[in-house]
Amino acid sequence: MKRLWIVLAVFVAAVLAGFGLRSCPAVVSSDDMCAKPVIYLYPEERTEVSVKLDYDGELTTTWPAYEDGWNVTACPDGTIFDQKGNEYSYLFWEGVSDTEYDFSKGFCVAGEDTAEFLRETLAEIGLTPEEYNEFIVYWLPRMQENPYNLIAFQSERYTQAAELTITPKPDSVLRVFMAWKPLAQPQEIAPQTFTPFQRKGFTVVEWGGTEVS
Repeated sequence: MKRLWIVLAVFVAAVLAGFGLRSCPAVVSSDDMCAKPVIYLYPEERTEVSVKLDYDGELTTTWPAYEDGWNVTACPDGTIFDQKGNEYSYLFWEGVSDTEYDFSKGFCVAGEDTAEFLRETLAEIGLTPEEYNEFIVYWLPRMQENPYNLIAFQSERYTQAAELTITPKPDSVLRVFMAWKPLAQPQEIAPQTFTPFQRKGFTVVEWGGTEVS
């Protein structure tokens, strides 16, 4: 079984210049392991929140424990408390599925440039420094030593495979999911663009990723 590490995510055109013309499959599929999608909750006031995940696969790890959903108390600064009063920074889950990932657009990034690429791109997508630094700390050790990394941020393919139902309904939601794979040689790919994200009212942010092997 091919395992994909998920953790919920625009590259400088100069990096793409001069790359050889090599074909890249637009869709990559296999049995995927979703590792570390994390969900942040930012209500405008202390709020009882229910989060349900309809995942097209099998959950392998959750924290806090996912029973019939997560039922927690969320604070405006992102702090989360379970029903026993235990404190968390976010909701965490992993799982295995056969989701297909779209590599029709994305970025080819030299391994040594990965940290700066992720910092700039995740900020452009809409993550805060605290959020994108946690993303980078998790993924950078797996990516920086590769000659190149092919990166494509997923949208509908991910959100349809891992649907969230949140009560009360948030006012703004950002779900950042990075599919990537290591490359020995650079590869040409059309770059992605992103719509600016505006945080308003009760905001939910998720980031994660999967390594495609």
